[in-house]
Amino acid sequence: MGLVFALFFVVPVLLVVAISFFDYQTYEILIPDFLLSNYRDVFSSTSTYATYWTTLQLGFMAWAITLVLGFTIAYFLAFHVRSRSRQVVLLLLCTIPFWTSNEIRMISWIPLLGREGVVNSALLAMGVVKKPVAWFLYSKFAVVVGYVHLYTVFMIVPIFNAMMRIDRSLLEAAVDAGAKGWQVVWNVVLPLSKSGLAIGSIFVMSIVMGDFVTVNVLGGGQVASVGKMIVTDLSSLQFPPAAAESMVLLGFVILLIVALVRVVDIRKEL
Repeated sequence: MGLVFALFFVVPVLLVVAISFFDYQTYEILIPDFLLSNYRDVFSSTSTYATYWTTLQLGFMAWAITLVLGFTIAYFLAFHVRSRSRQVVLLLLCTIPFWTSNEIRMISWIPLLGREGVVNSALLAMGVVKKPVAWFLYSKFAVVVGYVHLYTVFMIVPIFNAMMRIDRSLLEAAVDAGAKGWQVVWNVVLPLSKSGLAIGSIFVMSIVMGDFVTVNVLGGGQVASVGKMIVTDLSSLQFPPAAAESMVLLGFVILLIVALVRVVDIRKEL
């Protein structure tokens, strides 16, 4: 296991770290060197700071929405669906979006959110708006909708797994002690589901921070993200700055994961 981890994770990361210090020129892929200019450009550029901040905003919004949806759906499956077979079937239904590629799933939102799409047509027909809403598509709103569509299942599964381990007698004891429904959820279910919440948060945040497909399709060139910035550099054969941006992003994600792990012990879920 250690050899596999070193071969497929440690070695590639070390290669990216090495390339991040290389020099580069237009149409000249790699010039071996040891320079700090690539990292200096990341931390000194106002536009780069804005891109990282936008990525963090999108990630936080997607995390908050998927957390609420994931907890609600997992709670329903764990405590209101009695049959184990029905729980499995409903969980499988949550994975249906993964039966197609990310690009197809994102493109499917365009006829729904476009100016002449289904949503705008319905709002116009009901008289809710007088003209099509432009920010439904090619905006941060559309990108967050795409993230929620793609990654809510990554929040549902670990939370559901944590809830299934809760002793049902604890819930009965809380009810017998006079606790109301929301008090049982807040004081019993939520604390005992913290490990699942932490794992789901790690999954969602780490994937969203590096995503570029959703931003490309639903952002329409109007939304910037670190993932998209890295892909742009790679398409221009500017590997060293792309590597530096990747390392900064990886470091930030690792800090988020370390913070979550220090707050919540997730080893019981692993």
